[in-house]
Amino acid sequence: MSKDNKIFNNLNLMTMCKSDLAYGCIENAAITVTDGMIDWIGPNADLPNQYKNLTKIDLGGRVVTPGLIDCHTHIVHGDDRAVEFEMRLNGASYEEIARAGGGIVSTVNATRAASEEVLLADALRRVDVMISEGVTCIEVKSGYGLDMETELRMLRVARAITKHRPILVKTTFLGAHTTPAEFTGRDDAYIDNICIPTLRTAHSEALVDAVDGFCEGIAFQPPQIARVFDVAKELGLPVKLHAEQLSNLGGAKLAAQYGALSADHIEYLDEDGVLAMKSAGTVAVILPGAFYTLRQTQAPPIELLRKHGVPMALATDINPGSSPLNSLLMTLNMGCTLFRMTPEETLRGATQNAARALGLTDAGTLAVGMRADMAVWDIKHPAELSYRIGFNPLHSRIFGGTL
Repeated sequence: MSKDNKIFNNLNLMTMCKSDLAYGCIENAAITVTDGMIDWIGPNADLPNQYKNLTKIDLGGRVVTPGLIDCHTHIVHGDDRAVEFEMRLNGASYEEIARAGGGIVSTVNATRAASEEVLLADALRRVDVMISEGVTCIEVKSGYGLDMETELRMLRVARAITKHRPILVKTTFLGAHTTPAEFTGRDDAYIDNICIPTLRTAHSEALVDAVDGFCEGIAFQPPQIARVFDVAKELGLPVKLHAEQLSNLGGAKLAAQYGALSADHIEYLDEDGVLAMKSAGTVAVILPGAFYTLRQTQAPPIELLRKHGVPMALATDINPGSSPLNSLLMTLNMGCTLFRMTPEETLRGATQNAARALGLTDAGTLAVGMRADMAVWDIKHPAELSYRIGFNPLHSRIFGGTL
């Protein structure tokens, strides 16, 4: 057997696999790992003889879940917008903040001005918080450069994270985030002259795993997004979409037409959009951080998603403007308190369904053939992960079989 073969035992396992038991629970369980992958899992009493002489790591009867997955983040960016936050609370209007250089323009300018070294150092601080909460995989978007040089720099930084931290990173090209100031009033010219050529270059440099866009009245219309998605399809890249956050432009239907991995935000999604997502197998990514920060009142249609069996993922949407939320555990609580999701739905949303939203087939659940990425918790019941506020019960994290 491999020298990396080991067994984790004395644990209460929440596999998040389909089961008659909540959370796919296996009590008093054991997991054997070879070269970072699970090769046996089940009750400790059923452990096959061939594994009984392996090095055992006793987890003290603790609750173990799959490593958490944050499937929608913007962690690579320059500076922050705390001053803008303060201005807003002191009564400044959106227009006044924009005239003062605030809004996304300020983040674009700061990101363009930042070196790869600075962007990476800042991103790693945010990643460290995620790791400390049991996160083993994150998605990282571009979209704050809006020129070829900076978009590629952001993607290179996202790729570099794995060289410095034990975490899996999936990169997403979000060139169709908004139109930069130099292209004001010329959205189509930006898509044709900057966004699409940058996507092609990013793909040629192996910097991108998926393609996203922002389909909204303040961003891009469906026909413009479709042009970007056509190129993604040509390049063999899966797509995702910020859709129906502030209005219903039919973005989710468009995403479904392209077999999108996910449609994200979706506060204004209607039943036709839900049915389109169901038919396409598109995951609904719920982002309570932006809903909370923007003080929105239109909640995503959780009941419709449940009714039609659309899988729901949950993510921080961490970004400097609309969701300065660095805690996936807090996000679980917000999913429950703001949207009445159940604790099991939120945990599935940050494991099984988050993996699906990233196109991952070897993460998000604990079963034979899956990555041995796990979180070990000092809790009695998994509902505690979404119940507590501002409390981190992580005991330890296992990444690729390494404690």
